Amino acid sequence: MSTVYDIPLKRIDGSADSLASFRGQVLLVVNVASKCGLTAQYEGLEKLYRSRKAQGLAVLGFPANNFKGQEPGSDAEIQQFCTLSYDVHFPLFSKISVSGPDRHPLYTALVQAQPAATGEGPFRERLAGAGLAPVDRTAVLWNFEKFLVGRNGEVVGRFSPDVTADDPRLLQAIDAELAKA
Repeated sequence: MSTVYDIPLKRIDGSADSLASFRGQVLLVVNVASKCGLTAQYEGLEKLYRSRKAQGLAVLGFPANNFKGQEPGSDAEIQQFCTLSYDVHFPLFSKISVSGPDRHPLYTALVQAQPAATGEGPFRERLAGAGLAPVDRTAVLWNFEKFLVGRNGEVVGRFSPDVTADDPRLLQAIDAELAKA
């Protein structure tokens, strides 16, 4: 049986990778964008990464341009932006699609494992009011949606884009996974 660990990925520098290199860690997989109203979440994600890295948390950023063209840059431009603007040290991957017919297999697996996001109601309503909510209720809603993967590779949680890195619901879920041997 294949797992999220088996899906081929590329790092933002173009090198081949997969989530297997993070096996045994708790993973927070986030689709990110540089020109989004939620972009400031980079700061909280980096703080979370630094505070829990030694316990086994890896925050993994996947730039995506699926929502209103809010990640238009090249991988090099994205990496430079993240480094200079937010001093991001957590791993970044090459830009992928997280929604639609060209959705990357990683996001297909994540969505299949966790079809609904914690806390998405109010954010979905705001997007719907602007005519931007996806028709498919299982689809990634917007930039900065978060998937939590346990140490065993099982997708154990999904959080709405407006659930920030310091949200108690997210922190409780992360800490519960970090406590597992």
